[in-house]
This record gives sequence, structure tokens and C-alpha cells, in this order.
Amino acid sequence: MSRSQRSSPAQTPDAVIIGGGPAGLAAAIALQMKGLQTLVVESMKPPIDKGCGEGLMPDALESLAQLDIHLSPDEGHPFTGLRFLNATHTVEGTFPIGTGIGIRRTYLHQRLADRAVESGATLAWDTRAQLLPGGKLLVNGIPTPYAHLVGADGTTSRVRTWAGLDDSFESSQRIGTRRHYRIKPWSEHVEIYWSKVGQIYITPIAADQVCAVFITPRPHFDRESFLDHFPQVVERLGNAAQVTPQRGGISATRRLKCVNTNTVSLIGDASGSVDAITGEGLAMAFRQANVLAHALATGQLHTYNKAHREIARLPHAMARIILLMERYPILECNGMRALAANRHFFQDLVSVHMGARSLPSVALRRGPAMAWSLMTANLHA
Repeated sequence: MSRSQRSSPAQTPDAVIIGGGPAGLAAAIALQMKGLQTLVVESMKPPIDKGCGEGLMPDALESLAQLDIHLSPDEGHPFTGLRFLNATHTVEGTFPIGTGIGIRRTYLHQRLADRAVESGATLAWDTRAQLLPGGKLLVNGIPTPYAHLVGADGTTSRVRTWAGLDDSFESSQRIGTRRHYRIKPWSEHVEIYWSKVGQIYITPIAADQVCAVFITPRPHFDRESFLDHFPQVVERLGNAAQVTPQRGGISATRRLKCVNTNTVSLIGDASGSVDAITGEGLAMAFRQANVLAHALATGQLHTYNKAHREIARLPHAMARIILLMERYPILECNGMRALAANRHFFQDLVSVHMGARSLPSVALRRGPAMAWSLMTANLHA
């Protein structure tokens, strides 16, 4: 697969995108498909890696397909659902429609970059963007005009601060670290293991490789020894060789009050983010790209903020539910026991997570039985 080449824009682009990660490239593709000319400015060179879980849920694949990117199973490794495990209980649910795929972040990034070039976008790699007062932009020191600016420069976005969009409803973060192991995947699910120090989620990414990501709320935790707290994972891995260096990162939760002005829009982690345990970060970015492109192409940019908020609503709700289990260990213990006793409830939650069911309807249907199980679990704790 050939790499995208750096080139210079022949004319003033309709949109300059700061950040050439998956969110920025998705935005470029979506805008080009609407007939808008884009320039992507990125300080790094492709393919760009990030310490993430590398699992794409069925909804993420659906949004990628709208960008005319179709991933086949042999480009990664398929998985059929989610499984939660703690020291005493296991619960699992299957995706109601479709399968997910585990895929190396570097491979996915290159696929997006190649598709962006194919769509007609100009990609400026190893290039610096400087944001000046008064809305001025320098690209490698050269004044660069634009009709619209898209900030896709990640969690610590400079564009967000420059545009005055930093105000948020909530903001928190956890610390993550990722490793890859050479071993045949042992499950058709993405597995999330729970302990008192955090979670490990295991994603199959090839016929002979898994991705292991550890996330903890403890900023000073010794991430070199995190496996010591997950004997089930240690047993599964056995003597499997670690095949990539350990890579760290931040799993942030942030909801912004507004994600655009008349001339600037934010996308991906720059526009707010949801905890990585949901696995929805990339799916959200791909959906945001499509709605932003529609808003700009139709001259209705004012609709983007509302559409963005709607995209984030369910992932944030699911994240709050999941992370309550981390915040209160007794809830994690009793919750897993109750879920194990009401396995249909977890299946329904997976369906909610994929947008196939509504959370209120599931709560009404399963809530009483689940509440009773939690009460009896607490009595027997």
C-alpha cells in the first residue's frame, strides 16, 4: 500500500484541517465527498500510532463504509461481542447486527490516508501549523487562507483553545498503556477484565496476535507491573512474547459546551471525548465527520453542534454506567454478580451500546429484576 505524499494546495481550500489522525482524515474524506476541497496539516508522518484498544465496533465499520472504506476480516481479526470478567463472574453479549474487527492502529491510519488522497484531499505531512490572533493561520510559516478551519488535533487541542471553545460540562481522565502479544486469540469477544486497580481489555487483532490495554484512574500507578493484578490474563497469555514496545496514553472524558463557531469546528478528541472503555471513540469521530461535511456543504453549520451532542449522548451515558462500577468496588462486585444472574440484561446493554435498543426501554423491562438482584447480592456479600 503506497503512502500518501505531501503536496501543496493549488488554491484556497474550502477547509483546512489541523490534525491528520483518524478524525482529521475522516473529515477530509467526508468533505471531499461533498465536493469541498480540503488541506490536512499534520506535524507527524504516516502511519501514526496511538496507544488505543484497536477494536472497531459494528457501528464504526458502518460509518467507515459511508466514507467508502470497507475493511475485510483478513485486514485484522473479527469479534462478535463483548465480555466482562472479574475474579468470580463472567458475563457476555453478542452484537445484535454485524461483527467488529480488531485492527492495528497504524494499518487503519494508512487506509484512511490513502482514501483521503484518493478522494482528492491535499495532505501536508511533517508540516507545522501556527495559529495567530485574529484568525490568522501560518502553515510552515506561510500565511494560509481558508474558508473554514477544522480542529482535529486531539485531546490537548490548540485549535480548541485558540477558538475559545474550551468550556466544558465535565472533564476527567484516566491513564492507559498498551502492549501487543504474539498469541492466537482465545475468544471471539473483546474481553474486559476488572480488578481493584483498573481494567484490561483484550482485543484480537490478527490470527496470531492480541492487543492488551490497561486503564487506571491512578496517575502514579506502576504500569510496568499491571499484569500482576490480573491473574486470569496472566494465565491466558502464558509465555506469549510481547511484540511491540509498551505505549502509554490518556483516556479522557470531556463534554464541551460548544464545538463550533462561524469559522471553526472541532472533531474527534479535540471536540470532546468518551472513556476508552466504551470502544466508541473512533465511531464517534467517523459519525462527526459525516455530519460536519453535511453541515458545511449545505451552509447549515449551526446544526453541527446539536448533531455532535446527539452523537455523544449514548456513549457518555454508557460510560457513566460502566465507570460507576470502578468508582464503587462494592457496586462492581455486586453488579457483576447480578449481571451473571440476569444474563439477558447484559445482552440488552450491548444492544443499547450499539444503538439497537433504547436505554429507557431496557431499564423499564429489565430494571426491576436487576434491582432485586443487586439487593440480594448485597445481602449475600
